[in-house]
Amino acid sequence: MTTIDFYLNDKWSQTLKIIAKSGQIPESVLPYFDSKLISLSDSEAVVSVPNFINYAIMSQNQEVIQNCLEEVLGKRLDVRVVQQEELNKISLPDESFKNDFLSREIDPNQTFANFVVGRSNAQAQVASMTCASNLGIVFNPLFIYGNSGLGKTHLLNAIGNHVKMLYPDKKIGFISGLEFVEGVHKASVENRFDEFKEVFQNLDLLLVDDVQFIANKPKTHELFFTVFNELVNNRKQICITSDRTPSEIRGLEDRIISRFNQGLNVNIEAPEYETSINILKMKIANNSSPNQPDVDDEVLNYLATNFSQDVRSLEGAVNRLLFYSINFPIDNDRDHISLKLCIEAFKDQIRDGRNELAISTVRKAVCDYYNLTKQQITSANRTKNISSARQIAMYLCRKLLDATYDDIGREFGGRDHSTVMNACDNVEKKIKTDPLYLKAINEIETRIR
Repeated sequence: MTTIDFYLNDKWSQTLKIIAKSGQIPESVLPYFDSKLISLSDSEAVVSVPNFINYAIMSQNQEVIQNCLEEVLGKRLDVRVVQQEELNKISLPDESFKNDFLSREIDPNQTFANFVVGRSNAQAQVASMTCASNLGIVFNPLFIYGNSGLGKTHLLNAIGNHVKMLYPDKKIGFISGLEFVEGVHKASVENRFDEFKEVFQNLDLLLVDDVQFIANKPKTHELFFTVFNELVNNRKQICITSDRTPSEIRGLEDRIISRFNQGLNVNIEAPEYETSINILKMKIANNSSPNQPDVDDEVLNYLATNFSQDVRSLEGAVNRLLFYSINFPIDNDRDHISLKLCIEAFKDQIRDGRNELAISTVRKAVCDYYNLTKQQITSANRTKNISSARQIAMYLCRKLLDATYDDIGREFGGRDHSTVMNACDNVEKKIKTDPLYLKAINEIETRIR
């Protein structure tokens, strides 16, 4: 549970206790106050309920609820009751604030409900949900960074969709860094700078995708800085994505970097094995083909091992697999996808042998198995769990790829060949005496194969 969740649960628990003690609600009706406080803003509290009966009863007693909540918070807020099923709707009307400077629409199909969460992206997902439920109150700005294709834009759309559902009157602007640069140029040519600033300053939520493209643009920096300060100072929410941290964006003014760092910076990494499997299952389940194919677990393992560098690669792999299974089935069986068919479908895309990509695949499989990051396993850290995982990864690179000791050492933090040799020797000795150790290596090897 996040700090915000704990805060909301605590305040709502106190409110419900006061409602029960007030005597204004019959005891027979109190069970229908089963509810959850999901967000607070300066003017409104949003409460979710499981069904229409709860909704009807709580809506009829809204004045009592507001009075009791005021006693807990020390200030009066409007209370809006929302059915749980409404929270899960994705076909929402687009209430984005648009004109010729802001024309991008929020994708209604990219929501929190269909964002697959794992260790690689959990922090970004929790932070995004928290910001969407508490506009301008926490984590402002929210800065999400990571390589292309990992789900950053999906989270921006999810934030926008969640805000449209909770606060339909809020004005939302969605723009990319490149579109912002083009907007500044348009405003300059047409002498519309005041209008440009007014459009952005009237927003309640500004979503900026790929902000790195405003780098080395002095005039863009000036307007962006002005807009940023105006929104944050008025407690309006800003959510930003980039392919790198603020400090790593070359050509960005120090004052803008400082503003980006004043909120919360969270990273998205490549999906680990379990998350990749869940993403594949969701993509296959949501495919547009008329028949739902039966996919062997070995197929999911094969795809997760070879295409988990980013979500787009996993999605592309699913598309190719489904295309191949429909048009080139084995024994005319279009309803079943076997490992044999999968290997046939990707025979020209997956290369075997001794190369950097193969070493990184083995390394990633070991990291996923032991819940480690690439940075940890290639670092100088000598703690027992990291050192053991590192030695196993080196051993498997040698065994499965026949990679040279120098090549392996280079991919594990620049270690020399003697270090790799010792690691392999240590693993071989331990395999002979520790059956659990051997079992772990066999499980990792199965995933890789």
